[in-house]
Amino acid sequence: MVDPTILIASVVAGAAPIVFATLGETLTEKAGLINLSLDGTILLSAMTAFVISLQLQSLTAGFLAAALVGGLVAAVVAVFSVYLRQNQVAVGFVLTLMARDLAYFMGNPYARQPGLQVSPLPIPVLKEIPVIGPIFFNHNLPVYLSLVSIVLVWWFMYKTPWGLNLRAVGENPRAAFARGINPRRTQLCYAILGGMLVGIAGAAFSLCAKAGWGRPQGAEGTGWIALALVIFGGWHPLKTALGAYLFALLQVLGIYFQGWFSSIPAQVFQVAPFPLMIFTLLIISLSQKEAVRVWAEDKPVARRILEKFSSASPTALGKPYQRDEY
Repeated sequence: MVDPTILIASVVAGAAPIVFATLGETLTEKAGLINLSLDGTILLSAMTAFVISLQLQSLTAGFLAAALVGGLVAAVVAVFSVYLRQNQVAVGFVLTLMARDLAYFMGNPYARQPGLQVSPLPIPVLKEIPVIGPIFFNHNLPVYLSLVSIVLVWWFMYKTPWGLNLRAVGENPRAAFARGINPRRTQLCYAILGGMLVGIAGAAFSLCAKAGWGRPQGAEGTGWIALALVIFGGWHPLKTALGAYLFALLQVLGIYFQGWFSSIPAQVFQVAPFPLMIFTLLIISLSQKEAVRVWAEDKPVARRILEKFSSASPTALGKPYQRDEY
């Protein structure tokens, strides 16, 4: 019998790295820039965090180094995409492959070595609250920070003038420029900030969720899931975070299912969340098609489903601009 409290607590803990990655990419894409280097960045920052923390015997140094690596990779994406006007998709894809190979090459001497791991940090008094305590207040520091980050990113994007400027650049950079906002600088800044959150996601893997370093690394593939979750959440931090928890739930349930259905190969449950995510993205894509909308007009159930999945990307997302527009 599955204890619901333990199940939900496992989801909250397991989703922390994905939450950091989705929030980082949401910030970047809200500014109109696509960063496809997430998967490689997570692996490279995971390796960096593990090695630096091991060499310096400092978890703090590991997380800081991972954040710097994430910000550096994102800065390269921004410079090539925004200032040199190269194809954003191509730049991000090439960088994710380079970062991935670099992570495995440089991290090979440290594979399977014992390293530092973030210890649990139960919050006194709060952890004793029935149900809520074990779910939310019996984790390590990165898990708490992931929960706080959701609220902070939402507040920043929708309740501050800086967030308004960010969304203005993503929707209409020419109008933002007319109001005195530098779109290029804005995109560069939020690409770096988002990349740093992605770097922290990598550190959360190698120092918390899937502690250690090796090949294959447990974090591999997470970057692509994070990109999909940003679309799933309609570029809204609260919805993308919810998607991260839903994905973590599928992963945790897969672990339980392996015990319940031992005759089924374990690989089936390990990959099950991925086709489900692809199916969800397919529905979201179809919801944008005019023909599908017309077909669903006289079908209340289908129309409600499409409305739930319908989302609009930032208008200027991935679109190149001429230098003289700025």
